[in-house]
Amino acid sequence: MALPRPAANEPPTSFPSYPDLPGRIALITGIGQVGIPNSPTWGNGAATARVLSSNGVKIFGCDINLPAAETTKARLLALKPDAEVEVVRCDVTKQSDVDEFVRLAVARFGRVDILVNNVGATRPGDPATMSEDDWMGQIDVNLHSVYRCCHAVLPIMEAQGTGGSVVNNASITALRYIGKPQIAYATAKAAVIRYTKSAGVMYAPKGIRFNAVVPGLMYTPLVENFGASEKEEDREVFRKITEHNVPMGKIGDSFDVANAVVWLASDASRYVTAHALVVDGAITESTGTGG
Repeated sequence: MALPRPAANEPPTSFPSYPDLPGRIALITGIGQVGIPNSPTWGNGAATARVLSSNGVKIFGCDINLPAAETTKARLLALKPDAEVEVVRCDVTKQSDVDEFVRLAVARFGRVDILVNNVGATRPGDPATMSEDDWMGQIDVNLHSVYRCCHAVLPIMEAQGTGGSVVNNASITALRYIGKPQIAYATAKAAVIRYTKSAGVMYAPKGIRFNAVVPGLMYTPLVENFGASEKEEDREVFRKITEHNVPMGKIGDSFDVANAVVWLASDASRYVTAHALVVDGAITESTGTGG
């Protein structure tokens, strides 16, 4: 039986507010989304930008697909005309692109307070059949992108002397097998969690916090696309995602992820670092049989 659709089809109109966030500068990778035209569903990066923007944060986002990033910008401005949002194209698998993204952000807003490493992509494959090119590509986009962005941003945060917050997007595939053969993606996301925890300890004395959000089964534009695909294998992925026995009895959405990210970015979590926050309706700790 398919799980009930989440509130993604009716996005929230209000969000938790954090008094320390207005005026802060956030860099978000993967801010765009490729979805079904006119769908109300938001991707994780776009939803995070929306919640941060509602808190008065100035957004500088990037995506490999510039029109998708510009669509997110337009959606944000339609909801909050006085929002400060800029987007650029950036391929996070290229250090030169990442360096330019960060340079432009500092040129526009003068500083960086929050970095959200949101980019991620998965390809199917098991250890015996996945090609080396696919393996390396998955590690590059899901893990090396986190290194590249932190490599460019951390010297700036350190020089500012006021600390900062880095939030990395992981996945419950780093913690358990969820029924889909995606060995490289799972490995990369596990490494993201280890990177986050190690960096969190290293940078704690400098006031720069590192945390990871670990989403479970979320109804995002990518999942929506799988459901609408003409390919049976895509529709099968959709069924596997939406028919899981989540103990809470429903699938999550991008705003569940975004609310966790924004809490970790704010001073409400000021004593939390080197932590992986699981947002999954309890599926990781369950047997997969429901309650």
